Amino acid sequence: MPVVAKTVILLIGSNIVMTFAWYAHLRHLNHKPWLVAALISWGIALFEYLLQVPANRIGHTQLELGQLKIMQEVITLGVFVPFAALYMKEPVRLNYLWAGLCMCGAVYFMFRR
Repeated sequence: MPVVAKTVILLIGSNIVMTFAWYAHLRHLNHKPWLVAALISWGIALFEYLLQVPANRIGHTQLELGQLKIMQEVITLGVFVPFAALYMKEPVRLNYLWAGLCMCGAVYFMFRR
C-alpha cells in the first residue's frame, strides 16, 4: 500500500477518535464536573495517539511536515462535519463549505512543486 494511502487511513482513524475525545463530552458528560470530562477525553485521546504517531512517522518518509499538517487539517474537517451533523445533531452550515474551499487553496499551496 502506498505511503500516502497508509498515512491518510491512519489519520482518518485518528481524527475520528480525536473528534470524539474533543467534543462527545458536550453531549454525554455536560452534567459531570469538567475534570471528569477532561480525564475521560484524555483517556480516549490516548487511542488517537496510537494512530496519529505512526501516521505521521510513515507519512514523513515521503511528505514534508507542512504537507502532513494540511492533510491532517483537511481530514479533520472531513471528519468533523459528519460528526457535527450526525452525532451532535447540529445543522450543517454554508460556513463548512467556505472553510473547505479555503483548505483546497491551502492544499494547493502546500503540495505544489
